[in-house]
Amino acid sequence: MRTLNSPARAPPGSRHLPGSVIRVMLEQPVLEHGTSPSERWVRRYRTRIAVWIAVAEGILLVFGFVNRWGVLLVAVAAIVAYFAFIRHLRSRLFRDVGWIAAVSQALVALIPILVILVGTLALIAVAALAVVALVFLIGDRR
Repeated sequence: MRTLNSPARAPPGSRHLPGSVIRVMLEQPVLEHGTSPSERWVRRYRTRIAVWIAVAEGILLVFGFVNRWGVLLVAVAAIVAYFAFIRHLRSRLFRDVGWIAAVSQALVALIPILVILVGTLALIAVAALAVVALVFLIGDRR
C-alpha cells in the first residue's frame, strides 16, 4: 500500500510522516462510539472465538463424545435463531455473541461432511492402490 506524503518533512525518527493518514488508521483502529471495552473485545476476537469453539466441538464430535444428529440439530437451531432474532437485537454485544454461536455451529455442521469426504477419498486411494497392485501382480506372472 502506498501512502501519500505531504511536502513537509518530518524530523528524523518520527513515527509517522505528515500526511500518512492511511498508515495511522491501519495501525490504530478507530474507537467505535457508544461501545464498551467488552463489546470491542468480543467484536475484535469473535472469529477466533467461533473457530476455537468449533474446533473443540469438532474434537468431541469426531471422538464420539457428542451425537452427530444432536450437533446438526443445535447448528440448525443456532443459525435460524441468529437470522430470525439475534441479528435484530439492539445490543451489539448480544449480536456478536449470537454471531459467534451461529458461526461456530455452522463450522461444526461441516465436520460430518468433511469426515464423509475424507473417508470417501481414503477409499478411492485404497482402491487405486489395489488396482496398481493387481496390475503389478498380473504383469509379474512367470
